[in-house]
Amino acid sequence: MPRKGMRSVLFKASPSRSPTRSTPHRQTFSDTLMDENFENARELISRWDASGSSSLHCDVANLFASDNRYEAQQYLNSIKDLQTAMQYYISQDPTSDKLVLAQNLMQIAMKRLEKEFYIILKSRRQHLDPESVSRASRSSVSEFEDDSEEDEFSRVGEDSISEVELVSMDAMKDLKAIAECMIGVGYGKECVKIFKIIRKSVVDEALYHLNVESMLSLAQIQKMDWEVLEVKIKAWLYAVKVAVKTLFYGERVLCDQVFSSSPSLKESCFADITREGALSLFVFPENVAKCKKAPERIFRTLDLYEAIADLWTEIEPIFDLESTSTIRQQVINSLNKLGEAVRATLTEFETAITKSNSKAAVPGGGIHPLTRYVMNYITFLTDYSGVLTDILADWPLTVPSPLPEAYFGSPVSADGTSTSSISIRLAWLILVMLCKLDGRAEIYKDVALSYLFLANNLQYVAYNNQASWVVSDSKLRDQIKVSVARKLVPVYREFYGKNRQLVARKEGIVRFAPDDLGNYLSDLLFGAGGSGSNLSLSTSSSASSFSSSSGHSRGGRSR
Repeated sequence: MPRKGMRSVLFKASPSRSPTRSTPHRQTFSDTLMDENFENARELISRWDASGSSSLHCDVANLFASDNRYEAQQYLNSIKDLQTAMQYYISQDPTSDKLVLAQNLMQIAMKRLEKEFYIILKSRRQHLDPESVSRASRSSVSEFEDDSEEDEFSRVGEDSISEVELVSMDAMKDLKAIAECMIGVGYGKECVKIFKIIRKSVVDEALYHLNVESMLSLAQIQKMDWEVLEVKIKAWLYAVKVAVKTLFYGERVLCDQVFSSSPSLKESCFADITREGALSLFVFPENVAKCKKAPERIFRTLDLYEAIADLWTEIEPIFDLESTSTIRQQVINSLNKLGEAVRATLTEFETAITKSNSKAAVPGGGIHPLTRYVMNYITFLTDYSGVLTDILADWPLTVPSPLPEAYFGSPVSADGTSTSSISIRLAWLILVMLCKLDGRAEIYKDVALSYLFLANNLQYVAYNNQASWVVSDSKLRDQIKVSVARKLVPVYREFYGKNRQLVARKEGIVRFAPDDLGNYLSDLLFGAGGSGSNLSLSTSSSASSFSSSSGHSRGGRSR
């Protein structure tokens, strides 16, 4: 048989032999490149391996220390190269020994990065506090650029950014670099776990120092004396501003920057870190709103409502994630409950006026204590006109029977807009009080004294109201005051002259001389706290005596 035919038979007789196994694998350019990547990564990773005998630096230095920044960047690059080599080995031979070695090397590198991540979070904690993070985030917009611009932050002018802010920016940049590397090779969960544990402890500690008591239940709050609860409300009013503007805002910035490469992880981190503390903070107003209602407590309730309403534009973007929707809903619930509490308290206040049953006549027909109390109360309420307008907007006034619109003043203001709900509500409370005073006037046996009682109390109300009126044009203002003075002062001067002897015998029944009346007219139409021009109606002022005698001052209000 020819030799050529014999070769054919031999080859056909052994079909099970693999040509690839019999022929040595030729080293390609890609093979060489991947092997070089693997060897370079092994050299650098082994140098920082705490468990390896070749470790020279890991026990005496941190990889991300300021003097190791270049090597730290090389370390991260080597991990990326190692991942590329692993992917190549898998495509060539999933059972390759090199792939096993590469996987072991990757695990060593990830343990090192976990340690570095932890070290940065712990050792630079004072530079990663929410206040520092907040300041750093507002000072620069270019500190978190690509790795190719890693030195950009070092060129930021020191005049505009403090050293503390630069350290904070460095720490966030390092955390971000580590997180992106670990997430990129499939170790994101390990990174996130460390971050959540450490940062949650920071948030919880900060809230503790702000006196936010997470375990304070509704039952405990309801059992508190009002004086104790009021102290806690004051502490909360301070805490909520710091928590929203600094604590939660700073934590949101940190999570967004560190985990910017993974929207799902940054959302998960922020939600898990802040959810418990934020809910504890924002449930407190709702619990306060559920406590016993009393007229004097309305102002603290309004303080709580106003604080949340003012911060809502900052709360909403901080907690705008799907996983933090429960926090937003809790804030809304607290606002709603506080609004309900305010409306219920106003109803109780109206009821208290109606049920007032003091039968003692005020000596000399002077100002009734109910008048002072109600008008001072309403004066303080006007300080909250903004939030009260929101609270009362959907709470129309209902009365047993129709009343003339004149009781509430004009339903349309001077600029053509409708009278606000708060104006109508406060006018109604004054009307309820005046109706009550009308019944008190019947106690006096002397008809003239009863009318004097009504005049004094009405004057205490028609003056506090008119003192806030404003006429901006000085010429028109003086013309109005002169016109009123010409009609009122002569008549009052005649009345005062006829009853001078009565005034002398019973000082206090008619307390104002004609010149005093002129002084009060001079102060009108300047608005609250204004000082009037001299209309030459008097030469002496008695404004201070009026303030002390009426028990009400338009300035320096205190609750």
